[in-house]
Formats: sequence, C-alpha cells, structure tokens
Amino acid sequence: MVKEVTLVTGGSGLVGQGIKTILEKDSLPDEEWIFLSSKDANLLSESETDAVFAKHRPTRVLHLAAQVGGLFANMKANCDFLRNNMKMNDNILAMSHKYNVKKVVSCLSTCIFPDKTTYPIDETMLHNGPPHQSNFGYSYAKRMIDVLNRGYHEQYGCQFTSVVPCNVFGPHDNFNIEHGHVIPGLIHKAYKAQENGSAFQIWGTGSPLRQFIYSLDLARLFVWVLREYQEIEPIILATEEEISIKDVAFKILEAYEFKGDVEFLTDKSDGQYKKTASNAKLRKYLPDFHFTPIDDAIKETVDWFKKNYETCRK
Repeated sequence: MVKEVTLVTGGSGLVGQGIKTILEKDSLPDEEWIFLSSKDANLLSESETDAVFAKHRPTRVLHLAAQVGGLFANMKANCDFLRNNMKMNDNILAMSHKYNVKKVVSCLSTCIFPDKTTYPIDETMLHNGPPHQSNFGYSYAKRMIDVLNRGYHEQYGCQFTSVVPCNVFGPHDNFNIEHGHVIPGLIHKAYKAQENGSAFQIWGTGSPLRQFIYSLDLARLFVWVLREYQEIEPIILATEEEISIKDVAFKILEAYEFKGDVEFLTDKSDGQYKKTASNAKLRKYLPDFHFTPIDDAIKETVDWFKKNYETCRK
C-alpha cells in the first residue's frame, strides 16, 4: 500500500495538537502523518526546510507554522512579523513545488481582511484594501500565501490552497498574557487573579466583537479540507456566532467560579472593532457541521490549562 505522507508544520502547536487528537479516532490506513516542531527544522532557513522535505518526501503538507501573537505583540513588531512569515511561507511552498507535493493547505487568518469593508466578509474580499494597521505585517505576509498559491497553480499546476479560520483557542494554546491571543491570555489572567486574590483585568473596553472556533473543531475541518476540498481559492472556517471580548471574559470567569473584582483598563487599545466573516461557502460544503458550543469549549480549555499549568506554554 502506497501511503499519503502528510507533513504538518507547526505540529506541536494549538491546531497541530488538535489534529493529533482528531486522528486518534479518524485515521485512515493509507495515511501517514508527520508532525514537525521547531526542533526538527528552522523553517526560516531555506536549507533546513529543504533538508526536512528531502528526509520525509511528503505527498501532502499542512502548513500551520507561523510567527503569531496577540494585538500588542503585533503592534510592537510588525516588521518582524512580516519578514519572518514571508520567509517561512516562501520556503514551504518552494520546497513543496521542488519535491512534487500533491497538495498543500496553508493557514491564514480573518485578521488579514481589509479594515475598511462591508460585512460579512467573504473569500472574494481578501485583497480589497489594507488590513488593520495594528497587525499589517502579519496580515500582508499571510495574504501573500494566497497570491503564491495562485501563482504556483497557474504556472506549474500545483494544488496549493488555504483556509481562513477565525480566532482559534483550545488545549495546547500559548497562554502567555502579553504575547498570546485573547482567550488564552484571559484564561491565564483569571488563573492568576484567583490564585492571588487580586482583581481580574480586561485590557480595553471589552466591546470588540469576535468569532471564535474551538481548536478541535478546526482540526476536524482541516482534515476535511486536506482530504476533500479541491479549490485553489481559500475557504473561511468560522462559526456563525459573534461574541464580545467582555462576554468571553465573563464566560472564562464563570468556568473558574471566580468571585473577585473585575476591572476594565480602558487606556489599552481595543484593536479592530469587528471582522465578521461569512461561513456560507463552508456551509455549502458541510451544511450539517456541528461546532462545539463556546461555553463547553471554554470550560474544557480552562480545565486543561489548570491541569497542565506547570508544563503548558505561558
């Protein structure tokens, strides 16, 4: 039996770990999965990326690796986010072409859509204007994956595509308060506030609206895209529900049964108010896909964080 060898970059991260969990129940006998971490190769290096492709000879690639961070990490280092992600993405797609990879699925983000736009945003609107200035470096680097996908397809016939998930959270996330994303950062803050008997602080007004997707739901969708989705054009993977940062924070506090004070630090930036994404294209393919209710997903993530506090990323 000739196996499909799938190479997963960023395999030790949030989504990679989610895919591992999903494959425990949904693996196929003709598939082999290889999950890379930063220990296996520096993907900013063309030679190291070449070497890891030469070693594993993948037939499919899930490209999850990226330099990522929350609002304030992006605002401090837009140039680094641009340069490092551009290098990494170019190396992955160039080696995928060199080694005749049959299919590549790369991970984008809804934050890369235009700041000035109409809602809901959909896949056709990706390049219709500048992204929000707070994370322009990361956004432009991710947009260029779509441009490269089209270039490789038109010039070489490569089946390179991408997905655009909304805000992802779940077990194995990066719970760093300053550099992580909003839900894991708030989960860590709530843990510390409860341990120390201090006030729980929310940066900004808490009014911005976001769509969140549980990492295990996203993992199931990634596996489906790899196996079934045939378009080169990207597909948005998002829930229908929008929720404010304030409401998310209080759901986290409820999961902790937190009884202390809550403070809003309104001198901190809120970032982009909303970036509502349409999942109409996804629903055409998977009309009955069931997303985990956000209360359940937050409770599972909080419980995982408490259980793994000493060893998780923070």
